[in-house]
Amino acid sequence: MLKKLLTIALLAYFSWSCSSGKKALEQGNYDEAVETAIGRLQKSPTNTKAMEVLKNAFPAAVNFHLTKVENWKNSQEKFRWERVVAEYKQIHTLSDQLVNCQACLKIVPTPTRYYDALQFAQTQGAEERYQIGMSALQQAQQNRQAAKDAFYNFSVADELVPNYKNAKDKQSEAYELASINVVVEQVTVNSRTYSLSNEYFQGKINEFLKTNPKLNQFVRFYAPDEAEHNKIKADQIIHLQFDDFIVGQTYMETNTNTLTSKDSVKVGETTVNGKKIPVYNKVTAKYTRSKKTVSSKGILDFQIIDYVSKQKIHQDKIAGEFVWTNEWANFNGDERALSSQQLNLTKNKELLPPAPQVLFTEFTRPIYDQITRKIKKYYENY
Repeated sequence: MLKKLLTIALLAYFSWSCSSGKKALEQGNYDEAVETAIGRLQKSPTNTKAMEVLKNAFPAAVNFHLTKVENWKNSQEKFRWERVVAEYKQIHTLSDQLVNCQACLKIVPTPTRYYDALQFAQTQGAEERYQIGMSALQQAQQNRQAAKDAFYNFSVADELVPNYKNAKDKQSEAYELASINVVVEQVTVNSRTYSLSNEYFQGKINEFLKTNPKLNQFVRFYAPDEAEHNKIKADQIIHLQFDDFIVGQTYMETNTNTLTSKDSVKVGETTVNGKKIPVYNKVTAKYTRSKKTVSSKGILDFQIIDYVSKQKIHQDKIAGEFVWTNEWANFNGDERALSSQQLNLTKNKELLPPAPQVLFTEFTRPIYDQITRKIKKYYENY
């Protein structure tokens, strides 16, 4: 009984410690202690344990962050002002949580705000990013990575202080220098036998390039007519051509076998001593099974070409295949010699294969899946 009471007491103690934030306070996790105590007081405004935790944890948390502020200010670390901004913002976050709790304001009635210090740190951080961006921008004409660095630093400067100097304009300038324009040519389909359209495949390619959200933000894709209309200067060309394909290659396979039933079945009757008696025997059937296979396959040549030098900077060959099949059967003899599967096949008829355009579209589907993966992989970190 005593052991049980001790267990209950320990569980109650740990429950109180966790729910009030006392344990977090003892471990020096001041932010967690403050947030836990605030949450407890919002549910139970008269909880004295949570009040005690908040009374000690809130000033400890503020002092903790202010100490880190001073440490960052006195350091020589790059982007130290952004660290200072983060510390001040965390103090404000805790203060915002506190003022939304009426019971908490009885413990900490006027939490200190550091608006001026925060604004100063943001300005210092924005200036540091701006200067780094300007330095990178000077190299951006000859160095695309420098242009990307400039774009990023100007973006951070504008986040720290909205409309800081002309950071937005410089950000746009850097973006233009960092970006490449890729013109995706119409897919070429050459066939002396069929008049085939690339409309489906081309449409899917265009849709992917324009709508896929995970492509690199510095890579812009254009159709040829779009680039011409907007007077876009191309940096690279994606050339796609079906240079080897077969549509509708047909194979026929026919097999004829004589089938015998597995068990004896009733085949007639005979009269014995004036009585009719059924006669059982195995039956046979001549069974012919036919299979028509129409294969369509091809290879897409995928090239990325530098527009200025006209040199290939990437090439890949991508294969795709689509096989259409039609099976049917017929028989002469007793159908009881056939299995249920064989009998069902006799209900099928010989069909005409799909039109060449349909076959062409079908074998390009797996090629589309591959080409989109390869384009994404090539440009995702470009």
